[in-house]
Amino acid sequence: MAMFEDYCIITQEDLEDIKDSISTQDLPSAINTIKEYLKQQDLVELNIGVTGESGSGKSTFVNAFRGLGNEEEGSAETGPVETTIECKDYLHPKYKNVKVWDLPGIGTPNFKADEYLKLVQFERYDFFIIIASDRFRESHTQLAKEIMRMGKRFYFVRSKIDSCINAEKRKKNFDQKKMLDTIREDCKNGLRKIGLEDPVVFLISSFELGKYDFNLLQERMEKELPQHKRRVLMLALPNITLEINEKKKKILEANIVKVALLSACVATVPIPGLSVAVDFLIVKTEIETYYSTFGLDDPSLQKLCENSEKTIEELKSQMKSPLRFGVNTASMLPLLGAASLVVAENAVEYVASLIPILGSVAAGAMSYITISMMLKRALNDIAEDARNVLMVSVGTAV
Repeated sequence: MAMFEDYCIITQEDLEDIKDSISTQDLPSAINTIKEYLKQQDLVELNIGVTGESGSGKSTFVNAFRGLGNEEEGSAETGPVETTIECKDYLHPKYKNVKVWDLPGIGTPNFKADEYLKLVQFERYDFFIIIASDRFRESHTQLAKEIMRMGKRFYFVRSKIDSCINAEKRKKNFDQKKMLDTIREDCKNGLRKIGLEDPVVFLISSFELGKYDFNLLQERMEKELPQHKRRVLMLALPNITLEINEKKKKILEANIVKVALLSACVATVPIPGLSVAVDFLIVKTEIETYYSTFGLDDPSLQKLCENSEKTIEELKSQMKSPLRFGVNTASMLPLLGAASLVVAENAVEYVASLIPILGSVAAGAMSYITISMMLKRALNDIAEDARNVLMVSVGTAV
C-alpha cells in the first residue's frame, strides 16, 4: 500500500487489500490486522540535525524542541563548554520516529563544511538547524552553502534572545520590538557580508520557546517539508502557542477521513462483532493520540505545572471534554448520544453486510458517518481543552 505519499488519503486499493486480508480471519486476527494498519503512519521518520559553534545552545535547543528541560531524563547534556563530540540522536519522548540530532560543534579554525557533512552522515537528515548565540561566522555560511549545494534545507537560529533582553531592558527607553528587529537585521547583514544573498534568521529562546520567532520557524519548516512529514513535525512540536494548537487540530482532523473510511471498509465484512470492536479501537487510538499530541496526558500536565507554577487541579479545571477522565466505553457513549446507538449500529451493519452490494454500501455509510461524527466532536472538545489549559498556564484569561 502507498501509505506515506499522502498520510490523510486511503485509496480504493488500500481498502480492498484490507478487506481481503480480514475476510478470511477470525475476530482477534482481524482486529490485530487493523491495529497494525493504524500503526503504519507512525513509521514515517523525521531526522533533524542541530549544529553550531561550541556554547551556542545546541543541546538546550535539542531538549526544548522535544519538550524537555536540561536536567530531565533523556535530555541532551548541556554545559558552558562543548559537550557534543560525536553525533548523538535524541528520541522524542512521545514519537519515537522523531530524532533530533545534537551534532559536534563547527567552530574550529580549520573547519571544512564538506568534510563535516560527510562526518555527520549528511544524507540521514531531513533538514538542519544552524545555531549561533551572537554573530554568525564564516563557518556557518560555509556549512549553509554546502547544505544547499547538496540539496537540503537549513534554518539559521539566533539563540539566547532572553539573555539579550535581560541585559538591555534596564536601559532607558527600552523597546523590545525595536531591539529584536535590530538583532535580526544585524544577523542578516553579517550573513550577507560573508556570502549569503537573502538570509532568514529566527530569534529563539530555548527557555521560552513559545516566544519570539518560534512560530515563524515552525511555519517555515512545515511549509518546506514533504506532506507526509508535515504531520510528524506538527504532532511532535511542544504545544506551546495557540498557533501550534490550531495547526495540530487541523493535522489530526485530516486523519479522520482516513480512519472513517477504514471503519466503513470493515463494516462490509460479515464477521459478527468485528465492526463495533474495530470502531472502538479506532476511536480509542485516535483520542489517545489527541490527548498526547495536545499535552493533556498526566505526565505532560505535570511538566506544565512545574513550568507555569500552576497546580494540576487548576489546569484540569479547564478541561470540559467528557473524555477527560479516560478513554473507555462509558466515556465514549456521550459522543454517540446513547449506548443503544452503538448496539443498533453493530446489528444493522452485520445484517446489511450480508446483502451484496447495496447492503455493503449501507453498512459502510453508517459506519463512516458514525466514526466521523464521534471523532470530530472529540477533537473539537479536546483541542478547546488544550487551548484553555495553554492560556491559563501562560497567565492569559480564558
